[in-house]
Amino acid sequence: MSDSILATNPAVVRRRGPGIWRYLLARAWQALLVLWAAFSLSFLILYALPSDPVSIMLNQSGEQSTVNQQQVDALRAQYHLDEPLAVQYGIALWRALQLDFGNSIQSGQPVSRSLADALPATAALTFLALSVALVAGIGLALGASLTRRAWLRDLLLGLPAVAVSLPTFWVGLLLLQWFSFGWHWFPAMGNRGLASLVLPALTLAIPTSAVIAQVLARSLAATWRQPFVEALRAKGLGPVRLMLVHVLHNALIPILSVSGVIVGSLLAGAVVTETVFSREGVGRLAQAAVSSQDIPMVQGVVLLAALIFIVVNLLVDLLYPLLDPRIRANPGARR
Repeated sequence: MSDSILATNPAVVRRRGPGIWRYLLARAWQALLVLWAAFSLSFLILYALPSDPVSIMLNQSGEQSTVNQQQVDALRAQYHLDEPLAVQYGIALWRALQLDFGNSIQSGQPVSRSLADALPATAALTFLALSVALVAGIGLALGASLTRRAWLRDLLLGLPAVAVSLPTFWVGLLLLQWFSFGWHWFPAMGNRGLASLVLPALTLAIPTSAVIAQVLARSLAATWRQPFVEALRAKGLGPVRLMLVHVLHNALIPILSVSGVIVGSLLAGAVVTETVFSREGVGRLAQAAVSSQDIPMVQGVVLLAALIFIVVNLLVDLLYPLLDPRIRANPGARR
């Protein structure tokens, strides 16, 4: 392990005593930089768009023909859209520092309230999708590693590559056609209980489980070649017990490493999935905000996603010593 990785590992920092505070301060500084970069980039991209959010709002509501230019100018002034770029950015950044993202241009409601209302539905969807993806991905990788039939192993290892290549919206439409319109097993849209979560969760879980299966299958193959596996085999351990008790524990570490990417893909997939299934949530809120150039709402969604990504990666750093005792007992062992 390189010095840079050891320096940022919480277990290593903990052994250095006062260095834990330097580590926490460094991570807090990195988090602030990520949040600032996400905020600034989303602001500049939306500002560069040629359309006007007030005009979009009036056109969608059918009020464009009944509102005179003075009223349009008043609305633009209300949202500071008549100010220069630097002034708009400064006002938005100052509000964000006070955790005030203003009001949505489209709905007029506070952005924080809209996000708080939409977050539970998206959290339930992503949690169920992640649970299904973990079970399916780990099960597929274990099945491919334990089977002695070459053709079955090749078939199981080829499934993730196919699943990753499938577009999310196409998978959602296919599930709708089969299970909603064809067999009428699940509702086609809306947020009506657990049944309405099944198809959206499957849509998100299929590509996610494929990523988990690909990473874990490679990790299991590498772990099987480690010397400790041969030593345990010599003691008479069977392949199933050896896999579940010893090999799988060590092979899960790469899954933890890509957990930030997995969570990011789930959040991105929620935008498409909630749109396909007409579900209320943060994803559909983001899609509507981008379409209407609702700058406050887009920035609120972007900062929320960045914060979730930061928290997940921090938890990954803290969980590494729990999965790999070598880090906890002897940081220099992995050097």
